[in-house]
Amino acid sequence: MEFFESSASLYNESYVQTNLSDFDDAGVLPTGVKITIAIVYMVVCIVGLLGNSLVMYVIIRYTKMNTATYIYIFNLALADFLVLTTLPFQGSDVLLDSWPFDLSLCKTVVGIDYYNMFTSVFTLTVMSVDRYIAVCHPVWSLAVRTTSKAKVVNVGVWVLASAFGVPVMMMGHLEVEPSGSIECMVVLPKPREYWEPVFVVCVFLFSFLIPVAIISVCYGLMVRRLHSVRLLSGSRDKDRYLRRITRMVLAVVLAFVVCWAPVQVLALVQALGGVDLGGSETSMVAMHFCIALGYANSSLNPLLYAFLDENFKRCFRASCPHAGHWANDMDVLAGRKSSRRSKWLDGEEHENGLPHGEMEMVEGQVREQ
Repeated sequence: MEFFESSASLYNESYVQTNLSDFDDAGVLPTGVKITIAIVYMVVCIVGLLGNSLVMYVIIRYTKMNTATYIYIFNLALADFLVLTTLPFQGSDVLLDSWPFDLSLCKTVVGIDYYNMFTSVFTLTVMSVDRYIAVCHPVWSLAVRTTSKAKVVNVGVWVLASAFGVPVMMMGHLEVEPSGSIECMVVLPKPREYWEPVFVVCVFLFSFLIPVAIISVCYGLMVRRLHSVRLLSGSRDKDRYLRRITRMVLAVVLAFVVCWAPVQVLALVQALGGVDLGGSETSMVAMHFCIALGYANSSLNPLLYAFLDENFKRCFRASCPHAGHWANDMDVLAGRKSSRRSKWLDGEEHENGLPHGEMEMVEGQVREQ
């Protein structure tokens, strides 16, 4: 993330390295630590690429996954997939203590890093608002939560993320350190003493604090709604579906906050508090751990979908037959009945994301009102 070197490369490397441009960690990090970091990056990369590829495949392959919620999940998986493709380059940078690639690849990696950061959190915010509408305004959601509108929103998320991704990509540069190593960095305008805090605070506000605040409000309102009524609609099946999807989205959001909070806070403290993260081996290892944790989030989401969402589990099972026994064991442990699950795959699905039977109940309520 380029966050820590305002002259760095990847959001995690570049965001954190933004303030470490004058520090050469070659003499601080032991070779064993560098190898460990590179291995962690490779494991996260392989697991994440496979998982997110499967997520995108099943959403495209199975018509039952053509709903607003899953279209947003596709957007999140795409952003995660792209950033994971940069980890081999970042791992090489850490292992060699120098950027071994050209300027164009440096700019590409930096841009993807920031695109992922903003696209992910913007998509999670949209998903939380979408859940709020589905739970608290079920009648209005019939007109708002359509697949066509979700696709337009996804495009808007990428356009909005470009406000950060494109400028950062343009600021990506290669610089030669006093030790002779080459660093891929986000070079901020001069005077750096002014722009560095501005840059870090803006990134913190728009990629973390404000989105998390919006998400918190949405879930606070949803919790109040879910506890105030026994049934959100006339259908227990629909209520069960709404609560299940809401729990899955909440789990994904919480995973994002847990994985990204350390690197965000670390960068903010470093920029505003004048803390030197390059002063010891311990601080450097902690910094790289926080960076790796942020990237690990991109490989964690597919696992959350597989454990928490029945539709994904069934589609994963259909796409990977050898995983069927594992999925069945999980269903038995969870006490779930296959007949209830099969009702989803066998039935047709409405554009709003619910089976036609459930949609008819909701639409009947609309007609009654």
